Amino acid sequence: MTSKVTYLGNLRTESVHLKSNNSYLTDAPTDNNGKGEAFSPTDTVTTGLASCMITVMGIKARNLGVDMSGTTAHVTKTMASNPRRISKIEVALEFPFEADEKTRKILEHTANTCPVHYSLHPDIEKDITFNWK
Repeated sequence: MTSKVTYLGNLRTESVHLKSNNSYLTDAPTDNNGKGEAFSPTDTVTTGLASCMITVMGIKARNLGVDMSGTTAHVTKTMASNPRRISKIEVALEFPFEADEKTRKILEHTANTCPVHYSLHPDIEKDITFNWK
């Protein structure tokens, strides 16, 4: 097993990663009967895309001798209805370092082929921006 999710009541869950015992809470969003006091489940999906992209880029960058420390991603989620679902994910990656064109292309390709990117439904629009120093 990977994780255990427990319903705590009042539209809140706690997710525990079984190997590390790290945890996080989710709440229903304010636009869907919730308090919005934590990530919503769909927030974790969209944020997971950005985390995956940065992680695999970090692996590739390390192999290239590039330090990606300080790289950030700003994530915007758009929801649709009937059925309620994620319709668009915008990820703006900000790199605090300079890289040559070859390194940029390698890292951008790596980001766009991360496992989460491939796992998302093809109907979800993905708008990925790479902002290099």
